Amino acid sequence: MDSLYALAKLGRAPSFVAEHLRALIDATGSLEAAANIDAAGVPGVHLAPSTREYFAAPDEAAIGADLDWIQSRNCKLIPCTSPEYPQLLTHTSRAPAVLYVLGNVAALHTPQLAIVGSRSPTASGRETARNFAAHFARTGITITSGLALGIDSASHEGALLAQGRTVAVCGTGLDIVYPRQNLTLARRIEERGAIVSEFPPRTRPLAPHFPKRNRIISGLSFGTLVVEAAHGSGSLITAHHASEQGREVFAIPGSIHNPLSRGCHHLIRNGAKLVESADDVLVEVLNFLQPQSLATSEPRLADVGGPAPALDKEYEILLDALGFEPASIDVLVARTGFPSDSVASMLLILELQGRLAPHAGGRYGRLPCKRQAAKKRLG
Repeated sequence: MDSLYALAKLGRAPSFVAEHLRALIDATGSLEAAANIDAAGVPGVHLAPSTREYFAAPDEAAIGADLDWIQSRNCKLIPCTSPEYPQLLTHTSRAPAVLYVLGNVAALHTPQLAIVGSRSPTASGRETARNFAAHFARTGITITSGLALGIDSASHEGALLAQGRTVAVCGTGLDIVYPRQNLTLARRIEERGAIVSEFPPRTRPLAPHFPKRNRIISGLSFGTLVVEAAHGSGSLITAHHASEQGREVFAIPGSIHNPLSRGCHHLIRNGAKLVESADDVLVEVLNFLQPQSLATSEPRLADVGGPAPALDKEYEILLDALGFEPASIDVLVARTGFPSDSVASMLLILELQGRLAPHAGGRYGRLPCKRQAAKKRLG
């Protein structure tokens, strides 16, 4: 039995999660042996009856069809024991045993922020999601969402417009794009990031699959931002998963007259961080990523993603105004004519990108490359 066949077989096992696969490999010695167990299972490894029944009589025709599609689309199958499996996801309960991935697997190892919300948002909510996603993407953050209509789509689109990375997590097999209206968007995401599922090919968009998908969206991400959500929205399930996984939950408040604000207000009342600007999230990004970097020597935000993204005209103006001597915000406001709060926000973005670093006395100075910025922040 080769490893790809073993992964395709394991990927179809019902009620089978990462804890089960790790235990089977520990007991049998290899991935291939774990996939070759019979109905009796392995002593000491508790499997659901449906899982044991599957291993007793696996659907070889379905596995063969899976393999044909996987090879034709260059789909990557990643078991939870692989170094390619996203590290944050490994620390969640009932993580998928196997992930199906189209696109760039490396995108799953970059800092990710989930942005979720209503499938029928207001025009303002859609614009907010798109603008926030673009803003974060320019700093090197990967935007993760669920490919649904509404806020999910706007978030993916914002990241793509900013030439950033985005990850879509699906509640179907990856051979099915749901909803069909997002077929073109899905292809663009595959080119600039990754599309992910725990479901094998030909899995239809059934209602129970989407709460399971939501736990992966939050599990991949250091935090979840909810833009608009009615009370009882599926987005609140994602936020609940994030909270249980020890991740930050952010929510944007809205009008008390807008029913799509109620879910966000509920989250804020229950401890979510109120977000009025992108900086409210970016401060938490630094708090999350810097200790991780110190402890694990993993890439920092300013180090990931290769060359720094191209700057908007306003950022170029600000850098030109900064020159090559440290300057304060007040000096930069005088030189550029930009509002002070805009300058402060832009300076934070430039610091995250590794283009400048803070100096004593509230001044900022340019840096010749991103890595020096990361070293300076970490001392």
